[in-house]
Amino acid sequence: MDTVTHTLFGLTTYGAVNKEEMDRNTKRALLFSALVGSQIPDIDVIANVTETGRIMEQMWHRGLTHSFFIAPLWALLIYFVAYLIWKRKDHMIFFLALINVLIHNTSDSLNAWGTGLFEPFSQVRVTFGVISIVDFVIWAIILAGYVIKRMKNSFPSYRIWRLVWVAIVLHVTVQSVQGFVIYQEAKEQFEEVALSASFLPGHFSVIGKNEELVSLATATVWGGRNEQEVIVSVEEANLEPLFEENPKAEVLMTWSPFVVVVETDQKLGIYDPRFYRNGSSFLFEYIEKR
Repeated sequence: MDTVTHTLFGLTTYGAVNKEEMDRNTKRALLFSALVGSQIPDIDVIANVTETGRIMEQMWHRGLTHSFFIAPLWALLIYFVAYLIWKRKDHMIFFLALINVLIHNTSDSLNAWGTGLFEPFSQVRVTFGVISIVDFVIWAIILAGYVIKRMKNSFPSYRIWRLVWVAIVLHVTVQSVQGFVIYQEAKEQFEEVALSASFLPGHFSVIGKNEELVSLATATVWGGRNEQEVIVSVEEANLEPLFEENPKAEVLMTWSPFVVVVETDQKLGIYDPRFYRNGSSFLFEYIEKR
């Protein structure tokens, strides 16, 4: 998800905690825990300061720092820092950090970019593609919660934010069920399938591959699949020169569920068809032929 959504997740989890009997420093520690926990997995972006980091960006971003196995370590670190600043040992500080790290990692796996949820034990990128990287429905649900909170001052605010989370989970569940149905239908026609959610609820891009043919389609549960374009992948091309001259191409090959191979008299390259728009993909790595 985007940074704004992660921040909103942190604020809403903090809001969902009953803080009526807590002192000011405990509340501050909890807010710190929620916000830092909602963001800390993305600390991996600092890898881009090195040349190797820029090459490995696709594999390192949303990699080890987003692993379920690392989540408790992040929570412990946040708890320790909060204790140093506010001198509070409330167990909720740890658990709120842990919950937000897990929400961050899980929500990232729901969109097309994928997440290394099980690193370092598995390099598999978990990508469901059922939620857009920027989900305006989630924003609208949180905004509605904020408006209700301002209008209903007599109603405990933590209960409103808990209802907001119920609504968010319901939205994600409905999207996931629709995506699963569409994915299973596509699996009957293609050897490989990838899904990418649209900004519109219930609308998905379906990318299917059979040997050298890659189909790009839009789909809804109620309207079926509508094929938009078929692309030919030059599967017999020798990619060794590409990998030697452009190391990012080999990383992209490893990271993507599958790729389209492009070979012309001028270029040799690969791209991820999930991000194909208007004749090109912004995840395209290539070399110029000499």
